[in-house]
Amino acid sequence: MRHARRRFVQRVARLAAVGGLLLGGTMVTRAVASEPSDGADLPRTLAQSAGDTGTGLVSRLGTSRTAGSWVDAEGRAVVAVTDDEAAAEVKQAGAEAKMVRYSMRDLKTATSTLRSTPKVAGTAWSVDYRSNEVVVRADSTVSTADWNELEEIADAIGGSVRMERAEGTFTTRINGAQPILSTAGRCSAGFNVTDGRRDFILTAGHCGPTGSVWFSDSQGSEQVGRTTTQSFPGDDYSLVEYANGRAGDGADIVSIGEGQGVRITDLGEASVGQRVFRSGSTSGLRDGEVTAVDATVNYPEGTVSGLIETNVCAEPGDSGGPMFSEGVALGVTSGGSGDCTSGGTTYFQPVTKALAELGMSLLVGAPDGAGQGASPAPSAGATQGAIAPGDATPGSSAPVSGILDASTLLSRLLNPRNIGPGLLVMGGSLMALVATRYIRTEQDRKAYQRYYSATWS
Repeated sequence: MRHARRRFVQRVARLAAVGGLLLGGTMVTRAVASEPSDGADLPRTLAQSAGDTGTGLVSRLGTSRTAGSWVDAEGRAVVAVTDDEAAAEVKQAGAEAKMVRYSMRDLKTATSTLRSTPKVAGTAWSVDYRSNEVVVRADSTVSTADWNELEEIADAIGGSVRMERAEGTFTTRINGAQPILSTAGRCSAGFNVTDGRRDFILTAGHCGPTGSVWFSDSQGSEQVGRTTTQSFPGDDYSLVEYANGRAGDGADIVSIGEGQGVRITDLGEASVGQRVFRSGSTSGLRDGEVTAVDATVNYPEGTVSGLIETNVCAEPGDSGGPMFSEGVALGVTSGGSGDCTSGGTTYFQPVTKALAELGMSLLVGAPDGAGQGASPAPSAGATQGAIAPGDATPGSSAPVSGILDASTLLSRLLNPRNIGPGLLVMGGSLMALVATRYIRTEQDRKAYQRYYSATWS
């Protein structure tokens, strides 16, 4: 009876030790598969930026005393002012003041006049803060008669309007960085967003009407989701709800090609003069500068206002793709003119405006690096930091597939905070297993000695 109890206890001990090894292995595996917990190498956005300083001063001084702000080549905030007192306040706040003739109120009056005239497809206008003018552009499709009429309107408004001819034609851009396809065409997944219960893709509104079904392959066998909301023209954004309701792993990463991506950590407003990056399936990752905000474009399909104007090149196939800088989401590709051989103008739907109107939050990298989280309410706080635009980068790189590279895996294996508890459990279990095996061996050896002594005594 005593031997039976002893063997039962030993069997239970061995099973417990094996279970401990399995548990410890699971703990180590999960620790290696997760993001680092210390957050020391996580990307940071520079919320207190030159662009923010300028925006705050413009808001405080008012539209009759200022005419916009921008970031200069050294990363300093420059504010256009109309009087000496405003200039002194700007300098006292640490920004640079530039005296101009027309206030923002004057420039807005000019754009309101343009907006009230009959729409001519192939035209666009925006406020150029740095030249203190409203720039009206007309592409190659605009006839000489229409051009002459626009010039007459500009002359009537006064010297605050400048006329320019644009290369190519203003068209909406189809396709993009991570292609999604439907009967409506081919577009790009811009950014992943959520309402707290379901996840969506934010993309361009002209990509397809509500009800469009999207796939990730040309055979239509891998369904991505369905368009649930569309705003175009007027705005240019839409929502594609994921078929399974979830964006999945890597929802905070946007593709830039060759299996690489950029981790999105915040959202913000674009600043004039800011260096920005755009990703698209046709022309890949491209960079340029924000030349204006609150731009209006008269596409053949309709007029869209409130856009970000840039000199980033784009081509047909880049629509809906993400625009970002320093890991901050700024816009999704709407349309433009020109190409990446001769250059051109590209317009973007601001992400902050789209999310505010949709009641959505951007899926971003969580502050502790452990996964994705929803961004706070859209604000103007997360724009480019007080650095020279030429020094700006897209953001922290990350593999699109989410597979760990060798250096990341090694760093996690060597981090005791990640795998220490699991190794302790495994070590204790292994020692228990060895101890029970040793005890069993010793007991068997002594039993054999007693049997041998009894037999040959």
